[in-house]
Amino acid sequence: MKKKILYYLLFLPLISFLTSCSSKEEFDKYYSRPDDLEAPIYQQLEARGNFNNLTALIEKAGYKDILSKAGYWTMMAPNDEAFTNFFQEKGIANVSSIDSITAAKIVRYALIYNAFRTERLSDYQSRTGWEEDNAFRRRTAYYDGFQTKTVNGNSIVVAGSNRNNTPGGDYYIPGDNNNKYLTYFVQEYMDALGLSAYDYNYFYPNSTYTGFNVLEGKTVEADIVAENGIIHEVDKVSLPLINLDQKLEESSNYSLFRSLLETNLVNYIFDQDATTTYQNFTRKTDKAYVKVYDPALFFSPNNENYIKESDNDGQNDAYTMFAPENTVLQKFIDDILLKNYSALDKLPKYVFEDFFNAHMVKNAVWPSLIATYSNGLDEDIRIDIATDINEAEVLSNGFFYGTNKVQESNLFFSVYTSAYLDPKFTLATRLYNDGSGYREIISNLSGKYTLFLPSDEVLLNLGFDYNINRSEWVYTSPATGTTVAGTLARTRLLRVLYNGIIPTPNDELNNLSGSGIIRSGDFDLAGEYIKWENNQVFAAGNEVLGNRVNILGYEDQRNGRTYYVDNILEFSEQFQGTDIFDLAVQNTQFQSFVRLMLGSGLLDRTAGTIVGVELGTSYTFVIPNNAAIQQATRDGVIPGNTTTGVPNYTPTAQQDIDKLQDFIRYHILATRTASDDGLINGQTETLRKNGLGEKTYVNIISAPGELTFVDSQNRLSNYIKSASNNLADRSLVHLVDNYLLYTE
Repeated sequence: MKKKILYYLLFLPLISFLTSCSSKEEFDKYYSRPDDLEAPIYQQLEARGNFNNLTALIEKAGYKDILSKAGYWTMMAPNDEAFTNFFQEKGIANVSSIDSITAAKIVRYALIYNAFRTERLSDYQSRTGWEEDNAFRRRTAYYDGFQTKTVNGNSIVVAGSNRNNTPGGDYYIPGDNNNKYLTYFVQEYMDALGLSAYDYNYFYPNSTYTGFNVLEGKTVEADIVAENGIIHEVDKVSLPLINLDQKLEESSNYSLFRSLLETNLVNYIFDQDATTTYQNFTRKTDKAYVKVYDPALFFSPNNENYIKESDNDGQNDAYTMFAPENTVLQKFIDDILLKNYSALDKLPKYVFEDFFNAHMVKNAVWPSLIATYSNGLDEDIRIDIATDINEAEVLSNGFFYGTNKVQESNLFFSVYTSAYLDPKFTLATRLYNDGSGYREIISNLSGKYTLFLPSDEVLLNLGFDYNINRSEWVYTSPATGTTVAGTLARTRLLRVLYNGIIPTPNDELNNLSGSGIIRSGDFDLAGEYIKWENNQVFAAGNEVLGNRVNILGYEDQRNGRTYYVDNILEFSEQFQGTDIFDLAVQNTQFQSFVRLMLGSGLLDRTAGTIVGVELGTSYTFVIPNNAAIQQATRDGVIPGNTTTGVPNYTPTAQQDIDKLQDFIRYHILATRTASDDGLINGQTETLRKNGLGEKTYVNIISAPGELTFVDSQNRLSNYIKSASNNLADRSLVHLVDNYLLYTE
C-alpha cells in the first residue's frame, strides 16, 4: 500500500507538468542540455585537435561511450606530441599498432576518480573533510585483476591482497579491485612538506620540475573543464606503474631479497570470494588464490590501498621499501645471518620478519626528509640517500629504493645479536623478545652495553626452562627440587638476566682483570649492583651461594661487548640483616651498629630480618663505624654513657628503645641504592618517620670515587671506601665515618 501511495505522489506532479505543456517542443526545451554546458571529456579532446592518438585509444579501449556522457572524472591526457615520443621510445609505428589491452592500460591509468581542478589535487579527502595541501596521489580506474602465475611448479590464478594482512584482519575484500594510484607533484603540496625540485629530480633526473608534474611528465594546460570532469593536458604517456611486489618480481638485481621474502613470508591461499569473482568474470572453472604476505610484516607489498583506515588515505601517503642488491645482501647473509647457523632454512621465522621490517617504512620517504622517518622496527633509516642508493623509483603503491647497503638494524649489529642469531641462546632470546623491554635496551645502537649471556645449557642446568605446549616459563630449584611455573618463573629469570645487562658508555667492563663494582640494568630502570674480580663476575646471590661467574669468551658488537658465561648473576634470597651481621663478623668496625640493631629489636639474628625492610626492594644501608657510634653516644643521640661513649646495647626503657630505633631507621635509605658512581644524587627518604608520621630524608652526594651522606643538620658522613659497596639483596651496605643526625 505504501509503495502505491509513493508511486502516485511521484507520478501526479509529472502528469500535471505534462498536461500543462502545450506541445512536445516545450517539453524538450525544458529538459534540453543547457547551451553553456561544456562538452564531455571525449568530445573536448576530439575538438581540440591535438589528442587524436588518445581519442583513438579511448575508442579502442571501449571508453568512448563512458567519456561521452555524464560522469565525474579527472583525465591526465597525453597530447599527440607525447604519443610521438612514446612511439619512438617503444619502437611503435603509430597508434594503430597498439592493441586494445595496452590501449585500456593507458586510458584507464590516465583516468582518476572524481573531478579535481589543480587547486584541489593537493588536498586530501579525509573522512572529516578536506585537508589542504596534504595529498600527492589519486586512485585511477586501472587495476591488474587476476593473473596466471607459476607457483611451486604449478600454474594458478592469483590476485594480490587488497589489504594489509594484520592479525585477525581481512587480507582480501571482495569487490575491491586493488586500483592503482597515480602520483603527481603539485607546488602547494611540495611547499607544505618542505619539498623541492631536489625531491622530484631524485626520482626523475632527466625531467624538469615545473610545479605541476604527473610522474615524469609536465602539465601543458591545466583545468580544462568538461561536462563530466576536468582534463589536464600532459606531455608524457604513462603506462600503469608496477607496485613494490611487482618491482621485486621483475628486477633481477634484488632476486635474493625477493627469494628470502617469498620463501619465508608469502603464502598463496585459496579464496572462495576471489574464485567466484574470477569464474563469473571469465566463465572459467579455475580456482583463484590470493598472494598473502605474513601478518608480522609492516605492510603487504602487493596491496595498492595503503592502510585503508579511511577510504582515501592512499591520497596522502604510501609505502617505502629499501631493497639491498644481491651482492651486499649475500655478504650480510654470510657474515651475519649464518654466522652460527648452517643454512637459511634453519633460521627462526622471526629473523626474516625483523629483517624485512627493517627495510620497510609505512610512509612515503621523500629523499630530503629521510632522517625524519622510522622503519618497521621503529629505527632511524640508516641509508645514506646520497651514496647508498642505486636506483629510486615511484611505484603505484609507494617508493622503491634499490640500495648498495643493508639497513644496519639494531637487531643485527648489537649485543642483542649475540643471542638472537645463535641457536645456543634461544631461552634468553625468548625472554628478551616477550615484551620484557630487554630487547629494546640491549639492541639500542645509540647506547653502549655489556651483556653477560648464559646459554640454554647453563639455564637448563640451573632449573630454567620454557614449556612450549603451555606457553609458560618453568623453574625448578636445584637446591630444593621445588617447581614453579608461569609468572613466578618468568619473573625470576627476568631478574637474573637483567643483572647481566650493564650500561658501559666508556667500555668500563672491557677489562675484567682488576676489580670493581657497577650497576646493572638500564639508566632509566636501575638494576642491581654486581662486582668483578680477576676475570670473574658475581652478584649478591653468588656471594651467598659461594660461586662466581666465569667468562667463556666474548664477542664485540656495534654497541658493546657480549661475554659468554658459565653461570648466572644470581640475586640474593638472603635477608639483608644476615648480610650485615656477617659483615660485622668479618670487620669489627660494623659491630657497634649491629649490636645496636640487635638490642633495639629491629634485627632478628636467627631470621636475618630487619623490621620495615623487605626482600626485593632497593635500600642503601649507611653504617657508622665504631668511633661514630661512640660519638653519637657522647652527644646523647643514642642511649649510653655520655662520658665514655659506650652505648646501651640492651635498653629496657621504651623511651630508649624508641630513640635507638629512630636512630637506626634514619641510617636505612629506602627505594634507592647508592654507590660511588655518581648515578644516585639528591634527597632520599629513610625508614624513619618524624613526630607527625612524615617521611624524613638524607641527601646523597655521589661522584666517581666519592660518596657522602648529608643529614638534616647538613652534617657530612663520608663512606670508607675499603669497607663499603657490600652487596645484599637489591642493596648496598656502606661503612661511614660519622653518624646521621635527625632533629625535628
